[in-house]
Amino acid sequence: MLEWSTIGLFIVAASILVIIPGPNTVYIITRSMQQGFAAGIVSCLGVLVGTLLNVTAAALGISALVLSSILAFNIVKFTGSAYIIYFGIKTLLAKENAATGTDPITESRLKDIFHHGIAVNVLNPKALFIAAFLPQFIVVGQEASITTQIFFLGAILAVVGGLSDMTYALLAGRAGKWLQGNALPQVGQRYLAGVVYVGLGAATALTGKNHK
Repeated sequence: MLEWSTIGLFIVAASILVIIPGPNTVYIITRSMQQGFAAGIVSCLGVLVGTLLNVTAAALGISALVLSSILAFNIVKFTGSAYIIYFGIKTLLAKENAATGTDPITESRLKDIFHHGIAVNVLNPKALFIAAFLPQFIVVGQEASITTQIFFLGAILAVVGGLSDMTYALLAGRAGKWLQGNALPQVGQRYLAGVVYVGLGAATALTGKNHK
């Protein structure tokens, strides 16, 4: 298996990678502020599952295949962008109590939030960066196969990312609770969340525009 020095270096690199806010983080923060800590945690779990799916794709070479094809890359990019923008518009047009989380978070709503988290991650073209990031720490000639090493490093990345995401969810959930009681009207929260989602989708569409 990999040496501890390599694992330690990977953990440091992965921590820097996940701490810097990206589309997944913005999604989790927005969910947490809009619907509370529970919704944020469920979003984190969805994003975590999406990460594991991306790691699996990287291990099987699917991500590398997508990165090598302009058409495939653009399909992922614009599908993800359209999905997030659609979700933003849906939030803007939703009834106030359904969009702001003033009604109870039901099991079915939590399932929807979980599935949205998976989709936001899997359809995020930046997630394909995993295909280029993980191999940098692979050691050829080890007893463990390259595929095994990718899964191992991917599991570490998922854990580090999950801890970072849950921290963001906790802080954003507390901030959202304060805003609900003090600063920002519920309708304002709905519009803010919708605008953030639409902006996130637009930013996703611009990701990798010079991909070759």
